[in-house]
Amino acid sequence: MDRLRVRPRENKVFSGFTDSETEKLESLFTEYGELSVNREFCVKVAKSISRSAGRAGKPIVKWAEVQSWFHNRQKSSPAKANPPSINQTEITPSPNVSKNLPAHPDISDLKKANESNQVPKAREKLPDLSELEFEAKSSRDGAWYDVERFLTHRFVSSGEAEVRVRFVGFGAEEDEWVNVKNDVRERSIPLENWECHKVKAGDVMLCLQERKDQAIYYDARIMDVQRKMHDIRGCRCIFVIEYDHDKSEEKVRLRRLCRMA
Repeated sequence: MDRLRVRPRENKVFSGFTDSETEKLESLFTEYGELSVNREFCVKVAKSISRSAGRAGKPIVKWAEVQSWFHNRQKSSPAKANPPSINQTEITPSPNVSKNLPAHPDISDLKKANESNQVPKAREKLPDLSELEFEAKSSRDGAWYDVERFLTHRFVSSGEAEVRVRFVGFGAEEDEWVNVKNDVRERSIPLENWECHKVKAGDVMLCLQERKDQAIYYDARIMDVQRKMHDIRGCRCIFVIEYDHDKSEEKVRLRRLCRMA
């Protein structure tokens, strides 16, 4: 099974916000006014948009791009009189949830159920997953792939929950049952050039293993970091990693690493 999971990289150029993203920004500006240009607020908004389903395959959104949009929007509109406190700010889910999604389990509820070995109560409506993307580990090769959607769920004899997942870019013949507790998590995020200082020996990250016939993602431990001066191409640091699945070691660049959400 040859799967290639494509992730946005820092060398892609930000081409602006989509119509749905612009609608969300307009809504947030209407609600928060002047406070929308606050850096902490913009970081939250950028993270929320970058994880949305509509951003898949596109460059991640940087907080400065969000702040710039709010700055420009602010120039054309008077400030709100009594905006809410930033400490109380929460980024709410996007209202444009697809109504065509098939019924699927709420992963948060299933993870909690795994911890307590209790079956979660049925929900009256579908959960809103528009702001959250997931990845799952395939039992066939031990690699992680993006989840397109969760098809159904079940509880095995041990009491643990499993979900049947459809992987992005693959058909029904590739669907798998995976353990919710161990093999499902929020989608890992590619690192930007300036984030290399955050990567330290001992960290566990997702790493793209590139081979002649395939390129797939595995968990890997950072064994050593060789700091280098950055240049016009970006980060030139070298990271010595050890893959968890086969304990092989390799030297990689930052572009091949993703941090877990």
